[in-house]
Amino acid sequence: MSTDVTPPGIPDAAIPELVIISGMSGAGRSTAAKCLEDLGWFVVDNLPPALIPTMVELGARSQGNVARIAVVVDVRGRRFFDNLRESLADLESRNVTRRIVFLESSDDALVRRFESVRRPHPLQGDGRIVDGIAAERELLRELRGDADLVIDTSSLNVHELRAKMDARFAGEEEPELRATVMSFGFKYGLPVDADLVVDMRFLPNPHWVPELRPYTGLNEEVSAYVLNQPGAKEFLDRYAELLQLVAAGYRREGKRYVTIAVGCTGGKHRSVAMSEKLAARLAAEGVETVVVHRDMGRE
Repeated sequence: MSTDVTPPGIPDAAIPELVIISGMSGAGRSTAAKCLEDLGWFVVDNLPPALIPTMVELGARSQGNVARIAVVVDVRGRRFFDNLRESLADLESRNVTRRIVFLESSDDALVRRFESVRRPHPLQGDGRIVDGIAAERELLRELRGDADLVIDTSSLNVHELRAKMDARFAGEEEPELRATVMSFGFKYGLPVDADLVVDMRFLPNPHWVPELRPYTGLNEEVSAYVLNQPGAKEFLDRYAELLQLVAAGYRREGKRYVTIAVGCTGGKHRSVAMSEKLAARLAAEGVETVVVHRDMGRE
């Protein structure tokens, strides 16, 4: 069999779209794969990485019957895992469009999931579940860094994960870039799936204004209070300009998703107000934008 992804007689338009699903064991890879399958993708579970270019070639030979392929790669095939980077480089040299979706989760959430089903972690050996998780994180560190989309499933149920996958893959026409602007509270921890993080704690906190304390950054008075502070509007203008440069670079590199995390102390006032304004700026620039307020209501 020829190793060329585009053998003679097969036009470039016939090359299938490729998504590689990976991530931590127990973080929801199977759910993500099932979602793509329901959306009409041809899904191959636990395919040895060395065979990914062959799978793409077979899709190219299918006369359009296999236009979108999703491949699940994980540590169950660890003896093949070292071949993944070589396969990715091979695909890039042949101009095959590929995206990597990485499913992430906290150690606590993963331990609970493994204990609930009473199954060992595939890498724990004679050790504990946490030992297997640590070994897997180290093994997947570089792949996570290369991922186009990281989804943290620590606090998601199956339906919420499917909704996230649907939001990113259900549309027939892929936008140039999709952005999630997420407000959060530093006291609850950094979002692990953030690509960019900004800190709003340089602005006065409406928490210390009694008449504003009960409300959130969605309230017009709170929003006005935040935006009228010295430096707030200047920050918004300059950061929006910076994001234009970043977005242009992401597009050139083929990255289609970006998560911008905007933090304050509790994720209730300043980060919420600024996230809303920043998302509106991005939308005005033609970036499809979703706003998520991770910690609003937790106090």
